[in-house]
Amino acid sequence: MRPVIDRVYETVLYADDVRVTASFYADALGLRFVEEPDELAAAFRLPDGGMLLLFDPRLASRPGRRVPSHGATGSGHVAFGVEPGSLDSWKERLATSGIEVEQAVDWDGRGRSLYLRDPAGNSVELVDGDIWPA
Repeated sequence: MRPVIDRVYETVLYADDVRVTASFYADALGLRFVEEPDELAAAFRLPDGGMLLLFDPRLASRPGRRVPSHGATGSGHVAFGVEPGSLDSWKERLATSGIEVEQAVDWDGRGRSLYLRDPAGNSVELVDGDIWPA
């Protein structure tokens, strides 16, 4: 039997201030903490079972950790699928939270996206629909 990749299990974004950025994902986007954030990391369980991790890149890149060192510089990107038809509600929720929508995109009838930034400058996309051709 040939092994097959099933799904993305975890995604990591990097933030110099993990606690502030974690508050954004918990408060503004309603993600559920797996454990409370510390100076190194924060972990969120997504409804589909996947994980969103936030790491301080300076601490995550240090050698000798339990897992291999890793990190990135510059802004990352994550896209979250949202419940069909809920993008306008998301737009209202973000506005109420004082979060600016950087850009809205209609993907030629396949779906729509809202783009915003987290406190660390990462690009966050909310997707309503299946925007990638099959």
